[in-house]
Amino acid sequence: MTAIARLTLLLIVATFGSNSTRAQQSERFGPYELHYSVVNTTFLAPEVAATYGIVRGEQRAILTLAVREHLADGGNQARTMQLQGRTWDLIQKSEALDFLEIREGQSVYYVAEFKFINEDWRFFEVDFRPDGARETYTFKLKHQLYIEQ
Repeated sequence: MTAIARLTLLLIVATFGSNSTRAQQSERFGPYELHYSVVNTTFLAPEVAATYGIVRGEQRAILTLAVREHLADGGNQARTMQLQGRTWDLIQKSEALDFLEIREGQSVYYVAEFKFINEDWRFFEVDFRPDGARETYTFKLKHQLYIEQ
């Protein structure tokens, strides 16, 4: 992957500065911090989307997840995880999320594509278990998406 594609992906995962997305957020689950974001695929540069096989489109978006373990020494470390999830809106039935693992240096991200209807609320439920964790956690999110104009 080119340096530009890496930088673009890193910026997407780290900041998600589009008007129709929330900035990256996180939630704590014991010693683990799950970082999450939702972004329209049109925000991805075409070469980045192609590198990872992500289909760009006005009514397509991705959910990105990454988990870090907070260590006793005050540091934190990225963790791989096992996960499964689903998404739905108020009109369509639930659909399974198919996550792609992306490794960039010591960072690990999980990305799942899905379709959406303009201005509709999208619901997510993901069960995840970080490697080394003793339990499986459930993450829930409600997010409104818009078609980029």
